[in-house]
Amino acid sequence: MGMGPLQSSAADEDGFEAAPLSEINVTPMVDVMLVLLIIFMVAAPLMTVGVPVQLPKTAAAKTSEPKKPVVVSVDKEGKAFLAKEPLPPEDALGRLRALAAEDPNQTVLVRGDKDVPYGKVMEVMGLVGQAGFAKVSLIANAPNGAPAGTAPAAPK
Repeated sequence: MGMGPLQSSAADEDGFEAAPLSEINVTPMVDVMLVLLIIFMVAAPLMTVGVPVQLPKTAAAKTSEPKKPVVVSVDKEGKAFLAKEPLPPEDALGRLRALAAEDPNQTVLVRGDKDVPYGKVMEVMGLVGQAGFAKVSLIANAPNGAPAGTAPAAPK
């Protein structure tokens, strides 16, 4: 396919013995390269983001990066923690309400130990809901032990 025909080693018409010839046919490779060139020439203008415009300057503040979520954990003894600080039941609602007053749209991630009773995790989720947070998610490990992911909780 890529090689030309080989001449026989028998004597040719003049009686001289010729060496075998081989040649590589580059025409298919050139055809493929030209097709790729055309594809890239057509596709390159489509990769631009949009119409080029000159944007005006503004004195508005830059948008901030999203805040880290509030993490509430329940250990196997049933004790609640806000981040890594203990969250005693008597001031849990007050501290959560203070955080909700700052940003009620902030996400709250609830982590519960696998050995803690289900009711205790639900109590903590109830406190988070009473505090005024709208976005509450549970964190669990994947079955293969991969890093923690979130499962959205049902809306109240």
